[in-house]
Order: sequence, then structure tokens, then C-alpha cells
Amino acid sequence: MGNNVKKVWFITGASTGFGRAFAEYAIQQGYNVVITARRLDKLESIKALAPGQVEALRMDVNDSTEVAGAVAAATSRFGRVDVLINNAGYGIVGAVEETPENELRAQMETNFFGAVSVTRALLPLFRQQQSGAIVNISSLGGQLSYPGFGAYSASKFALEGISEALAAELAPLGIKVLIVEPGQFKTDLAGAAMRFMPEISAYKDTVGPIRNFAQSMHGTQFGDPFKAAAAIDKALAAASTPLRLQLGEDAVSSIKQHSENLLKELATWEQLAVDTKIDG
Repeated sequence: MGNNVKKVWFITGASTGFGRAFAEYAIQQGYNVVITARRLDKLESIKALAPGQVEALRMDVNDSTEVAGAVAAATSRFGRVDVLINNAGYGIVGAVEETPENELRAQMETNFFGAVSVTRALLPLFRQQQSGAIVNISSLGGQLSYPGFGAYSASKFALEGISEALAAELAPLGIKVLIVEPGQFKTDLAGAAMRFMPEISAYKDTVGPIRNFAQSMHGTQFGDPFKAAAAIDKALAAASTPLRLQLGEDAVSSIKQHSENLLKELATWEQLAVDTKIDG
């Protein structure tokens, strides 16, 4: 890509939180930006910052017709897309038993299938360009899970699983895949974007504290979404972009601890694990 061509970022779930910060960051860098959300009116204030650089589109990631339309509109306006940021999503708090099947399916539908749908819609363009980057916003909960976050983590584990395969498939084609695992950031995840399931008293000791934490943490998170955007941009610009980028001290330490526990358990049970081949 020549220096005279402006980079184009395509952001889902751009009306609040991370999505909004990513858009504001990209505008400041002089990039062209496609912002999408289910409600167009929520994107107007971002578009107003730089109408010449911004295309705002109504797009529900669960609606394949809207997804295809948004990709077509983005290409007709800017001619290309360089970075897709799959940020649309929400959280659920509740024990597995407290989470009705329809809620679990809806969580997977948006956080997993929605992101995959937008990715697939842009892949032919990326292959044609022989360049592009897919940034999937996961979570530290995409590497490990806590009581009460089973449904949310399941959706992020699924997203990470498909992203890892996708990264290997696309690397020879000049396309990057980056999984981002933020800890706590000042976004709407703990506010409007968090759904609380009905309580079963048996889980008050395991899920109760998490539920209280999730209800009280809104607005107290210490991560700056704007700095997250800059970190993602830097990782994408690196000669060797990581497959996973943790953001926040909490994400780094939790994932480090979880990985150490995994290796320790592997070593403890290794003898039993390998002693399973057919005799002779």
C-alpha cells in the first residue's frame, strides 16, 4: 500500500466503548473509517468529528444481508478495507444452569457467529488486495473462565479457536489475524452491554461475588480504550504481529498464571496421560 493511500478501518459495534474509541483513534491518525452499529443514530456524533473520513452504516452482525450491504458500501466509498475490527458483542453473567438455552445461543450468535460472518464477508476483498488484517476482540475470558462467565467465555473461546486456524490459513495470502485479550477497560461491557441471568440460590457463593463485581465495576475500570487502539495499531504494524495481544496488567497476570497452572497440571498427570497406548 503506497503512503498516499489512506488506511481504512472497518469497525463493528462502533457506537460505544472500545468501538467508539477505536473510531476516534483512527480518525485522529487520518485513517478513513467505516463505523457500524445496530442503531445509526448512535453513530452520528462520531461521524460529525470528520464526515470526510467516516462512513456510518446500520449493520447488525447477525443479519447477513446487512453485513453484505455494509461491505459493499464500504468498498464503494473507500475502495478498500485494511483493518476489520470485530468488536460487536455483549456479556452474560450467570451460572451455566442459570443461563437459559436461548440466552446461550444468542450469546454465541452475536459474539461468535456475528464476528465470523463479517470476517467471511470481507475475506474475498482481502484476498483480492493480498493484504488486510482481522482483529478479533476477545477477552482475558477467551483464555480462561470464571464462575458466572461460562456463556461469555464459551463465545470467546470459540472465536479464538477459529481465529487461530484462520491466522494459519491467511498468513501465506498476506493477511494478518490478531486476537486481542483485554482485561478491564472503561467500556460499556459492564453497563448496557451486560445481561444478568435469573439467580438460583445454590450458586450464591460461586457466582454471587462475580455478579456483584460485574454490577459494581461499571465506570471503575482502569484501562483506557484509546490506548488499547494505539496498541492494536502498533501490533498490526510490527513485522511480526502476535497471534494474541493481551491488554492490561490484569489480563497479562491472569493469563500468565493460568498458563503456568496448565503446564503444572500437564506435568503432574503426564505419566498417566501417556501410559494409554495399546500394549505390545
